[in-house]
Amino acid sequence: MITYRDSGVDIDAGNRTVELLASAVASTATDEVLEGGGGFGGLYAADGLGPGKVLVASTDGVGTKVALAARYERWRGVGVDVVNHCINDILVVGAEPRFFLDYIATSKLVPEVVVAIVAGMADACREAGCALLGGETAEMPGVYAAGAVDVVGTIVGTADRDGLLPRSEQVREGDLLVGLPSSGPHTNGYSLIRRLIEDRELPQAMIDRLLAPHRSYLPFIRSLQAQGVALKALAHITGGGLVENLPRVLPSGLGVTVELGSWEIPEPFVTLVDWSGIDDGEAFRTWNMGIGMAAVIDRLLGERAIESGCLEIGEVIPVEHGRDRVAFAGSWR
Repeated sequence: MITYRDSGVDIDAGNRTVELLASAVASTATDEVLEGGGGFGGLYAADGLGPGKVLVASTDGVGTKVALAARYERWRGVGVDVVNHCINDILVVGAEPRFFLDYIATSKLVPEVVVAIVAGMADACREAGCALLGGETAEMPGVYAAGAVDVVGTIVGTADRDGLLPRSEQVREGDLLVGLPSSGPHTNGYSLIRRLIEDRELPQAMIDRLLAPHRSYLPFIRSLQAQGVALKALAHITGGGLVENLPRVLPSGLGVTVELGSWEIPEPFVTLVDWSGIDDGEAFRTWNMGIGMAAVIDRLLGERAIESGCLEIGEVIPVEHGRDRVAFAGSWR
C-alpha cells in the first residue's frame, strides 16, 4: 500500500497547522467578518461600505526573501512582509485595507513554520485594522525544491471613487517629490542579495537589516492627510526601484528629477552596492535605496509633509517624448 503521506503529502500535518494558527487568524477579526477560518470561503459584510465606494484588490508575494528567512530561521517577518507589501500597493490608488487572504506553498509542510508566518501576517493585519480572512497551505513535493517555501497574499480594500489616485490632472511642473524611508530592501532585489552573501559570514546587524520586515506606509499616509497634505500621486517603490515605479503614476509629458544626497543612503544598501560593483543606475533599479514610498504634492505643502516624516527628494519636470522620465542629479557618496 502506498499512501498519500508516502508520496510526500501529510494531511494530518495540514490539519494540525490549521488548528495552531486559528487563534492568530481570529485575533484580526473585525465587525464585518461573518465567519471564522477553516471554511471553503471567508465572508465579509459589504452592506456598510456606502455609496461611491470602490473595491480595490492586489496580489503579491515575498519572493526569494523567503530563502534568506529560511537560512536564518526568521519566519515571522515574512508574514509581515507580504501583508504590508500588499497594503502599500493599494495605498497607491487611495484605498484602505479591509481583508487579506494568504497562500503558502512548500515542498514539505512544517506546521511550526507556517504558524510563524501566519502569526506575522496577523501582526500586520491587526496593526492596519485589516481582517486576515483566510488562506491556503499547499504541500507540493516535486514541484518545490526541498525546503522551499513560497508566500503570497491578496488584499482587498475600499476607496472613495472621488478620492482615487493618482490625480493626474493636478500634477504639474514644479510639484515636490517627497519620499518616505524604507526599513531595508523590503521584498525586492533578494536574488542578487543572496548571490552576494552566498559565501560570506554576515554580522548580526547586517542580517537584521536584510530581514527587517517591509514597512507599512498606512500610518504615514494617514498622518499626512491629518496634516492637510493633499496627495496628487503615490508610488510604492518595489521591483524596478525609483527608476521604474515613479513613471507609473505620472501623466504623459512629465517626469521627475531625484536629488541624490537629499537623503542618506542607509545600510545595507551601501555595502550591497560595494559588493556588487554595480553603478548608480542599476542600483536604483534593483533596490529602493532607502525610499520605500514616494509622493507628489504641491510645493506649498512641503513643510507640513516634512513634519510628518517625509524627505524632500526632488521635483516634477517636463520631459520630451522618448526621454527618460526619471533623472538623477548630484551624488549620494
